[in-house]
Amino acid sequence: MMTCSAVGWEETAPFELKVVQVTSGEKHHFFAYIGHCQTIPWNASGRYILGMEIGVIDRMPKPDEAATIILIDTKHDNKIIRLDKTHAWNPQQGTMFYWNPQAAETQFFFNDRDLKTGHVFTVLYDIETRMRIREYRDEDAPIGNGGVAQKGGSFLGINYGRLARLRLVTGYPDVLDWSKNDNAPNDDGIFVVDVKTGGRRLLVSYRQLAEKLRKRYPDVDDTALFINHTLWNRTGDRVYFFVRGNWDRQGTKINTPCSIHIDGTALTLHDMHIGGHPEWAEGHLLIGQRKENQIL
Repeated sequence: MMTCSAVGWEETAPFELKVVQVTSGEKHHFFAYIGHCQTIPWNASGRYILGMEIGVIDRMPKPDEAATIILIDTKHDNKIIRLDKTHAWNPQQGTMFYWNPQAAETQFFFNDRDLKTGHVFTVLYDIETRMRIREYRDEDAPIGNGGVAQKGGSFLGINYGRLARLRLVTGYPDVLDWSKNDNAPNDDGIFVVDVKTGGRRLLVSYRQLAEKLRKRYPDVDDTALFINHTLWNRTGDRVYFFVRGNWDRQGTKINTPCSIHIDGTALTLHDMHIGGHPEWAEGHLLIGQRKENQIL
């Protein structure tokens, strides 16, 4: 561990930040997560800002309350362009927007739900054609995007119904939780989805995590586990995430940072907690916080 002051970075030239209001009106406009492993509002050229338009921001949305997906055109007086709607969003994370790294000028990902079945799925949208060019659906085990590979080609999928049950603010209310009857299911966890083919594989299961956690938490079998913050490193060979349990209930709270190689090997439970929202630096370095210090 080292603090940033010990790294010896050169000071940058002075610069000035200017705050400009780009939306107005009776509706709320927001993006949600910003800077989390390339969850950024701007497209590649910086012309368009991606966001959502909603009526209510001070509570979790009802299943039938859609958010309107918008673009803000900074080349035309911040004109709002309304593209589509989503029924899979929350005030903290939005709908997990990601510009597609392999087409970051015109394509982005977001999550949605089927109102009839309650199934969550991920959408790939193209702003030139104004169309959904692909929907990533699975009838047996529906998942939504939790993090796109920073070089593109794949995204990490998680069960947002499980999140809604175990930590509501990070899930989508009333979507299908297909593993609700098992505290640590063997067929749920983090999935890797191929953007081109739609094929997917289970990277790590809750059952694997429970077995790893048992030495630290002997009563882990009595705890329903969930996963937050699936963060793909810049080179695409490792994922960092948190396995959690007993978040809103009595009992021993589990909040353990983990990492795993993208081939499913080297599952590791880490001892040091470096804050709830770390970010990958170069290689296998993470940027986090320890007390008042930013650390690597």
